[in-house]
Amino acid sequence: MAKNLIKNGYPVIATDVFPESCKELQDMDAQVVDSPADVAEKADRIITMLPSSPNVIEVYTGPNGILKKVKKGTLLVDSSTIDPAVAKEMAVAAEKMGAVFMDAPVSGGVGAASMAKLTFMVGGLEEEFKAAQELFTCMGANVVYCGQVGTGQAAKLCNNMLLAIGMVGTAETMNLGIRLGLDPKLLAKILNMSSGRCWSSDTYNPVPGVMDGVPSANNYQGGFGTTLMAKDLGLTQNTATNTKTPIPLGSLAHQIYRVMCSRGYANKDFSSVFQFLREEEAQ
Repeated sequence: MAKNLIKNGYPVIATDVFPESCKELQDMDAQVVDSPADVAEKADRIITMLPSSPNVIEVYTGPNGILKKVKKGTLLVDSSTIDPAVAKEMAVAAEKMGAVFMDAPVSGGVGAASMAKLTFMVGGLEEEFKAAQELFTCMGANVVYCGQVGTGQAAKLCNNMLLAIGMVGTAETMNLGIRLGLDPKLLAKILNMSSGRCWSSDTYNPVPGVMDGVPSANNYQGGFGTTLMAKDLGLTQNTATNTKTPIPLGSLAHQIYRVMCSRGYANKDFSSVFQFLREEEAQ
């Protein structure tokens, strides 16, 4: 995302808790600083992308956080996937400092991020959304205004619940077909021209050897980690409980991904649920 901003002529000031993450940006003439507060001192448009709600709270409100040195009128965009309630809290804290906060989680994964084809789901004031749109279009192909702060997160959590359910379903289906003697490439081809087709079957197939350029072709390295999927499903579970919404398949997907985390799949891509199911049957 940062590289695409640089490619579009924006000077970037970056920081990361793992400084080596900024090495490639430094090579592209980005300025690297020590803390989020240092970024806030120098920039009036700040984008954060972090693993979880506690990280976002720390980066915005911690001792070296953005809000310690944020300038009045600064636009703050958080593209993490977090609890919608935390996004609303950050918006209130930012407003007290005279800054504007928007939640803008993304979909599309590492591939879409590198090709500037992400989908942004944006929550915040509509007039601020219009001002921020030029930044989003440098990094994404689809930018959707969802409503007030927190609605971007709501849209993302709904998407990821369906993604998890679809991936588990695709993995189960492919595994069953293989056990019934079908060639996995042939089965994927049939699914993708039939009513069972979904993103997990036609763009991100979980079976090694069916597609090139996806994590299943690379021992499930890279992509979207199982830990992150379990985290997102946990957030979805919380929001479903709070709104008294039944999500039987979402809850089941959450349990499957939590078990995977404890069985050595935590750092593998979430499509490794196929490998997990194969191991389960072998026991």
